[in-house]
Amino acid sequence: QAKLIATVSMLLGTTITISSNHWMMAWAGLEINTLAILPLISKSHHPRAIEASTKYFLIQASASTLLLFSSMSNAWFTGQWDITQLTHQTSCMLLTIAISMKLGLVPFHFWFPEVLQGSSLTTGLLLATIMKFPPTILFLLTSPSINPTLLSTMAIASAMLGGWMGLNQTQLRKILAFSSISHLGWMSIIIAYNPKLTLMTFYLYSLSTSAIFLALNTINTLKLSTMMTAWTKTPSLTAALMLTLLSLAGLPPLTGFLPKWLIIQELTKQELTAMATIIALLSLLSLFFYLRLAYCATITLPPNSTNHMKQWQINKLVPTLTTILTTLSIMLLPMSPMIPTIL
Repeated sequence: QAKLIATVSMLLGTTITISSNHWMMAWAGLEINTLAILPLISKSHHPRAIEASTKYFLIQASASTLLLFSSMSNAWFTGQWDITQLTHQTSCMLLTIAISMKLGLVPFHFWFPEVLQGSSLTTGLLLATIMKFPPTILFLLTSPSINPTLLSTMAIASAMLGGWMGLNQTQLRKILAFSSISHLGWMSIIIAYNPKLTLMTFYLYSLSTSAIFLALNTINTLKLSTMMTAWTKTPSLTAALMLTLLSLAGLPPLTGFLPKWLIIQELTKQELTAMATIIALLSLLSLFFYLRLAYCATITLPPNSTNHMKQWQINKLVPTLTTILTTLSIMLLPMSPMIPTIL
């Protein structure tokens, strides 16, 4: 019952935000979303979960307040409540900060790994994908008004910090949180030049991340050490997980290569070759920990003695959704010729 209410509220909040033209409606949708996810974060009643939900609430409330203040100041100066008519300079700056806080862009990223670590894998999946959709749409709608230099700086910082801070993590949820921050950098860098490409990147990122979260949920793994011994449970899923991780890293010929390829191409077209080079090089940081995860996922024997018991192989059926998402997150690259018709 509670899960149903939370899910319906989340869908309602997301729908209200993405379909509204008025700032107040968009704000209301974001608030509904925030309130819907809070019970899901804190449902385990573990101190870590309570801490995560408190942090999430405080950050989202602050961001919503800033967003409301930004829209009100814009309405005060211009008389416009329309989302696409954000023309006042200060309002644009405040809105950028508010949405960056909601998304977890650097330098407002500190809350995200902690919140994800305190949540279950399924809630983490919602936080990393669905909950980022409404703010991303608001970014898209206001992209003509946002300062591209500021956004590019934040994007490069996100790609750098996301890769850098993920290097020494052993908790899978934290690694996926830093991966999310890194991907947000890729989405933000292109938003001022080609918003549709940002949306496509978000969709493909959500696809791969969902596949990874669901696979980890199926094999019941939360950290690297248990991941090393999880291959005995469902070997086929673990092998597919390795490919999905490499796809998220953006290696060809997997799906994840497509958005990075198109973003670099678009940046080069805009004569931002230096920026394209920097962000491409920064993705090598993320690649390192994806490769480490992929290695741990498919390793046959741990390199050192482990305290974990070997898991018996069980004939556990992999959920159909996990199978579909994993397949899509690996094999969508041949669809790339269709992209010019979409963008």
